[in-house]
Amino acid sequence: MNILVLNGSPKGQNSITLQTVLYLQKKYPAHNFEVLNVGSRIKALEKDFASAAAALEQADLLLFSYPVYTFIAPCQLHRFIELMKASGIALQGKYATQLSTSKHFYDITAHRYIQDNCQDMGLKYIRGLSADMDDLLCKKGQKESCDFFEHVCWSVEHDFYETFPQPLPRPAHKPVEAFAPSGQEKTGDVVIVTDCRPEDSQLAAMIERFRGVLPLQTRVVNIGEYPFSGGCLGCFNCAVSGKCIYKDGFDSYLRDSIQSAQSIVYAFSIRDHSMGARFKMYDDRQFCNGHRTVTMGMPMGYLVSGDYSREFNLQMILEGRAQVGGNFLTGVATDEFDPNTEIDRMAENLCYALQNKYVPPQNFYGIGGMKVFRDLIWLMQGMMKADHKFYKAHGQYDFPQKQWPTMLKMYLVGALLASPKIKAKMGKKMNEGMLMPYKKVLDQIK
Repeated sequence: MNILVLNGSPKGQNSITLQTVLYLQKKYPAHNFEVLNVGSRIKALEKDFASAAAALEQADLLLFSYPVYTFIAPCQLHRFIELMKASGIALQGKYATQLSTSKHFYDITAHRYIQDNCQDMGLKYIRGLSADMDDLLCKKGQKESCDFFEHVCWSVEHDFYETFPQPLPRPAHKPVEAFAPSGQEKTGDVVIVTDCRPEDSQLAAMIERFRGVLPLQTRVVNIGEYPFSGGCLGCFNCAVSGKCIYKDGFDSYLRDSIQSAQSIVYAFSIRDHSMGARFKMYDDRQFCNGHRTVTMGMPMGYLVSGDYSREFNLQMILEGRAQVGGNFLTGVATDEFDPNTEIDRMAENLCYALQNKYVPPQNFYGIGGMKVFRDLIWLMQGMMKADHKFYKAHGQYDFPQKQWPTMLKMYLVGALLASPKIKAKMGKKMNEGMLMPYKKVLDQIK
């Protein structure tokens, strides 16, 4: 096969993910691997897409290769996918798969993002490989990469690929009604972060209604106008000092003008099953804060224009972002069904959260995600010094090994349950014993 590797890493040939591709290239010399460094060359490809178009047309199989950045693929690969779609190249019937490396923090949403966009372009998508960054260094990881590639070859030979469910009927989007503010002086500081463009009239109307309804002072930050020097390079220059290697000042702007607010509301139009390449650049550049949940406790909301009810992966990403960050998701108001009511209710909920300092406990999305980060930062504390200091200060090293009293108690209970005689004598007393601390709490209520 002619395999075109779409290397989405901004590090180009120095990509860790690409090393697995190079390993497969050496293991399977019968196939022709061509690497297109779309991540490191994205600015050049924006100016001239001809070479990429020719490579895409000649390929039998597209292999998306990238590190997972902030729930999805790097913004550079986002942008390349936009260019692919805009080019009008006929890719229908070609095969596609993906290979990512990460510490498995929301690799599922990254893979689904690629899968959904492959569906848009009529590609025959074959399930990809999500590898740990260090997998290639061990025999098990090497075998898994070979097993993956052999399955891809078998799938192409037998025309086997993932089938997609039929999309739901598109709802008719409702117009947003203007809201006349009361004229009363507002206090507070709620920042609305958006990439709203002149053609996004519906999104602009949603932002204006929200600002009119919310009885708090708001300000709009349009990241579409910010002079970004580029997307995150994954260089880890910020790991110790928290200072980004770019000189565009975004790290200071983020902390002083956005994260200093009482609440953040994100407003965007759905593009390519995500918030779009510009918003992804904003998300990736937030890595100047490392893995530190610097906005925890802050309520957040979303104003979304588009078919949000059809975007199950995007729904997971928005909830996952809030859960991992320790933020109360006050709502996702869309323009699909009843935007006016949804916007009003989200504004009301956000006010409640601010007035009552409401922060609900994390669910699986948050707890699972933070455990991945906890273990990662503990191992890499020598390099990620700012993260390590933050995790220590906020008690995020909640290792179960430190809970010796509970562990010893469970050994005792296990020993009792292992004896049939003791277990028979205890009868229902086991359940009564488990409920005793809860009963004590209830009895203390006056």
